[in-house]
Parts: sequence; C-alpha cells; structure tokens
Amino acid sequence: MPPARRRPLTRLTVVSLAGHVVFELGAGVGMPLASVIGPYAAAGFWTVVTGGVLAASGRDESADELLAAANGFGIAAVSAHLLGWPTRRTRTGLPWLADCEGLGPELMRFYNPILYLSGVTGLLAIARENRSARLYLPIAMLGLVPGLIAYQHWEHRRLRHQAQTRPGWWNRRLRRRRGPLDARTQSHGVA
Repeated sequence: MPPARRRPLTRLTVVSLAGHVVFELGAGVGMPLASVIGPYAAAGFWTVVTGGVLAASGRDESADELLAAANGFGIAAVSAHLLGWPTRRTRTGLPWLADCEGLGPELMRFYNPILYLSGVTGLLAIARENRSARLYLPIAMLGLVPGLIAYQHWEHRRLRHQAQTRPGWWNRRLRRRRGPLDARTQSHGVA
C-alpha cells in the first residue's frame, strides 16, 4: 500500500484540527497564537504544522511516534475545549459546547462536529494507524489539557482586548460579544 494511504485517520485528524482553527479565524474570533504573533503569522504557523504532520503521515513506521503524539495533542485540544467552556449534555450524554471562545451559541452546531471529528479520528488513528508508537506518547499529551484550558482563556482575554484596541476583520465577532460567558468565566476566575 502506498504510504499516503496508510494513515487516512491521522490525515483526517490533522485536517479537521486545521479546519477548527480556520473556522475560528473565519468566524472573527482569532485563532490560537493570534493574540501573540498576529493573525497572519498564526495562520502561517498552523499551515506549516499541518503540512508537516501531513507529510509525516506519508512516511513509513518511523513516523509513528511523531504521529501518535500529534493525534494525542489533537485529542488533548478537543478535551480542553469540552472541559474548559460551558457545555450541555446531548441526548446520548455527550458534552456539547454551548459557547466557546466568543463564537456564540449560533455557531456551535457547526463547531462541535468539527471538534468531535478531530477527537474521534485521533482516537481511531492511535488505535489503528500508529501501532508501532509507544502508547505513553498520546496518553502523555492528555497531561496538557489543564494548560491548554488556561491558555485558551488567557488568549481569549487578550483577543477580546485586542478587538477593542486594534479592531480587524479577524477579531470582529469579539467586538460585538459581551454576555453571559464573560460573567461566568470572570466569576469562576477563568477569564
């Protein structure tokens, strides 16, 4: 089998994770690292990371450890969203984001499936495609969840501030939003 076809789940995981950050940028709430290095540099960074993981997914088994860590990081990022932002339960009992990073409840019907696609394909990729990698690698990535939650809220505060002081197309939604999520996160010491 050609290398490019060996890891379709890993490829889908990384593409859906990239889709998640592009969705945030396109919706006008920035993206990870945008508050620190700006939206264009952040988009460039995520493009390089995505391209690197996609390139590695076409290599032989020597890339399994890197790819297992990348899949584990994706699962940690999804977990941080679901644990760090307000959720409700679906009929099946799964957490469903009610709002996240200033996107607003109206975009959650699109955002949640992107996150779940990343998480589910990441889990499946670890189980089926990264078999020669040590299992501790993706499990260790779950240790990043508390830090990722803290980072998401820290950056969200910075992005909201920048939306007021340096408005741009990439933070337009954050200029308009001020609501229950802000009060909730401030009262819990998160924001």
